[in-house]
This record gives sequence, C-alpha cells and structure tokens, in this order.
Amino acid sequence: MRNIIKKPIWKESELGLPLPDSKHAVSVALPTWKDVIDYEEKEPHCINTLQSIYPRFGLNPLLKTIAKEIISENNSTDCSAWPYSNEYLALKAKNFCDTKTNLKNSFLAKRNNMYFLITNNEAYDYARIFWQHTGLGASSREAAISLGIENAPPKTLVKESYSKIVNRISRFTETSPQFINLTSSGMSAFYTALEIIYKVFPKKPTLQIGFPYVDVLKLPKNIFHGANLITEENCDDIETKIMKIDPAALIIELPSNPMLKCANINKIKKVAKKLNIPIITDDTIGSNLNINSLLNSDMVFTSLTKIFSGSGDILAGSFILNPKSQWIDKFKNALKEINIPKLSDGDIIALEKSSRDVDLRVFNQNIACLELKRRLENHEHIKQVFHPENCPNFNSILKEDGGYGCLLSFELAGGLKKAIKFYDSIKISKGPSLGTQFTLVCPYVQLAHYNELNWAESFGIPSHLIRVSVGLEDKEILWNIFDKALKMVNL
Repeated sequence: MRNIIKKPIWKESELGLPLPDSKHAVSVALPTWKDVIDYEEKEPHCINTLQSIYPRFGLNPLLKTIAKEIISENNSTDCSAWPYSNEYLALKAKNFCDTKTNLKNSFLAKRNNMYFLITNNEAYDYARIFWQHTGLGASSREAAISLGIENAPPKTLVKESYSKIVNRISRFTETSPQFINLTSSGMSAFYTALEIIYKVFPKKPTLQIGFPYVDVLKLPKNIFHGANLITEENCDDIETKIMKIDPAALIIELPSNPMLKCANINKIKKVAKKLNIPIITDDTIGSNLNINSLLNSDMVFTSLTKIFSGSGDILAGSFILNPKSQWIDKFKNALKEINIPKLSDGDIIALEKSSRDVDLRVFNQNIACLELKRRLENHEHIKQVFHPENCPNFNSILKEDGGYGCLLSFELAGGLKKAIKFYDSIKISKGPSLGTQFTLVCPYVQLAHYNELNWAESFGIPSHLIRVSVGLEDKEILWNIFDKALKMVNL
C-alpha cells in the first residue's frame, strides 16, 4: 500500500485514486478544482475514473460489483440495487421509496446475509436520498466477505474487539459502556438517535442551531418530520425563538463544519432544560478526547470514520445516551424497540486496530493543526482562518488536557480565482473526509453545497473556502508544501 503521508496523491494524472490506498477507502483523489466541479456535475470521464467514493455518496466498487450481480440475477437490467445488511434496514429504504412513489417501483432481493433494494428509474432518486442521508447501507467489508474476497472474522474476536472499542470510548467520555452503542456510520448513529426521540416526543420538526453539515440537517428534514435551522448571529432572543418553533429536539454540532465555531451550548442547555427539550450533539470534529460533549447533551453521536479511526478506510459511528439525562429511562426503553444499524464484524475488527493509538494521534494532530493555523493566519495571501481556538464557546467545553482538533478552514485574499490556483498547486492529497493520518485538502463548500452556494453564502460561508484536515506529516515538511502553494497564488 502506498504511504500517503510520505507520498501524497495530488497529481492531475491521479484523479480518482482511492484515499488511502485501500479497497475500503472512504475518500477519493480530486487533484484539481476542475475535477471537483466535474465530480459535482457528474461529468462522465471524471465519474468513470473514480476508484473510490465517500460511502454515503455512492457505492464503493465492491458494493457496486455485488449490486451488478444482483441486478443480473434478477433480470432487472434497467434498475439499480442498494445493498443493506439485513431485511429490516432494506425495508426501511423501500418504505421510504414507497411513500414517495408507487409500490411497484421497487422490490427486495437477498443474497447470503445481505438484502438489496432494487429500484427502477422512478424510485432511484428516493433510494439515493435515503442511502446518503441515513448511512444505513451495507459496508464494503460486508460486500468483500459476500464476494469471497475476504474471510468472515471469528465471532469471539469480533466480540472482544467490540468490547475494546466501547471501553476506549467509555474512558474518553467517562461513561459506562452500557450507554455506548456502535453503528454502521455516523449518520446511522444520528438516525438511531432520532428514532429514539420520536418514540418519546411528538413527531415535530427538529431545530438545528448553527450552520449545519449538509446531511445532519437533511436527514431529519427529508427522512423524518422536518427540520428548522437558526444561527445565533441571526437570532436576537434564542429562548423566544426556540419556544416559537417548539422542536422535538435541538441539534448542535461541536464545532460546526466548515466554520469551526460552536453555538453557546452552555446557554442553550439552560434554555432546553427550562423548556423540556432534549439536546443531541455531534462531536465528530471536536472529538470526545478534546471536549466534554456529553455534559451538555442528552445524546451524542459521532462519526468514528473520521478522527477515531484515522485510517480513512472504515465507515463507523457511535451514539451515547447521557445517563444523567432526565429522559434516560424513556430513552433506554425506546432503544429496546429499535433495531440498531450495527457495525459489521469486519469493520469492528478494523476499527479496533486502527483506534489503538487514537490518544497519541489526536494529541499530535491537535498540535500540528494549531501550528499550521498560526502560520497561515500570519501569511500575506490569507484573508482569514477559521479554527476552534478562535471560538470562546468551544473553549468553554474544552477538557483540561484537550486540544482543538485536526481541522481548519481558510479564505484566500483574492477570492475564487486565487483559491483555484492554490488548490491546483498544492502538492498534498486532495479529497473529501477528515481525521485521517494523512493531510487532506478540499474546497469543502463546493463539495457539500454545490447546488446551494448562494444559500451557504447567506450564512457567511465563502464558496471558495479551503478546508484542511491536518495529518501526521512532519510539521516543517507540511508547511513547506503549503508555503510553496501560497507563493504560486500570485505568479
């Protein structure tokens, strides 16, 4: 396997290579700004070149292979197949499609232990939306086992590895393992949290406070019972606003993506308690090694795909119930009625191995990101840098030994034209995702909000923003790479 820390993937000729060099990679190389646009526009050459894709935005090649076989076996030439781990999850996907279109536009098929939602063209868009927003789909490791490419791990090892992961998270969050659950992705963890909410509270829209990661807003909005969005900057009296909306739950990211600032969680917690509204937080970027997310939440969900794994080739998530929540007994009872989208056996084994050094990695990436941030904010070609160190609300929930994470964003002086030149020039791996041991750069807003750039701009999010997930490269080597690219901006 190619060591991407030492040999990053950045050349134009490397479009579509998996990041990392793994058949289970969750990122893909998009070396130029044009590649990003072509990817968003579904330009055939670009799409056909991709050897990987973020798992919720499409089918990993292994899943694509097994899906094609299922389509052939069922003589469904003009259809698409969506793989799920079990019948229960596949039926959820079908039921969603059925509510949007005709029952006859989809059916289920089975192979080994996997189930497939097969849809015609009329149901395709709804199946894709459900796949992307929920994160309930099967993993590439499940496909590899079903295809006979990999062996199923021993159940005893799976059980031991699961326990080790949960105990690891338990130590970071100072929470009993009984309140921690592993899921098939960060979004499926959020999906489960919302299922719990709607077994306890009325079926009303949720309220997200702070600029959202795209699917954290769209999952409740499009799959459940709707979602509202406010930011503190656009709200004079947050308590009055929450009372007026009367949501089923408050959703808060710690910190937000890509501006890396927190809502005033301490203030919102007091308001939520007064109004009897539960709080669900997403600490994926902040990391429960750095911040006390559970202290201000009734539930916390995390994408373990990112910082916890660090490898960039495992899709996984977790959700934690706060044992001190006033609704803990109701949450626990609700959970008994829910079929949790479990993390697959192969992914459990991989995640346990990759997360063994998470303490050291997070510590080193905290330092490396902070150093890069301070160098960038003093550079003549940088207009502004966005990083949690600049956010008082983030600092208020920082652990005594915590840091600011591995993520920063910045805006170049000179706008879009300069951003394109910088992105095309930098000799570092370029693609979506974050938290990997290798540095990843991407024009985040283009990737996450390509069809709603004006909407993002209305929240003060520049469409030419560059986001950086800082890895474990030598800090001087990494800075030299950035410095050279910045010098190219004005040439």
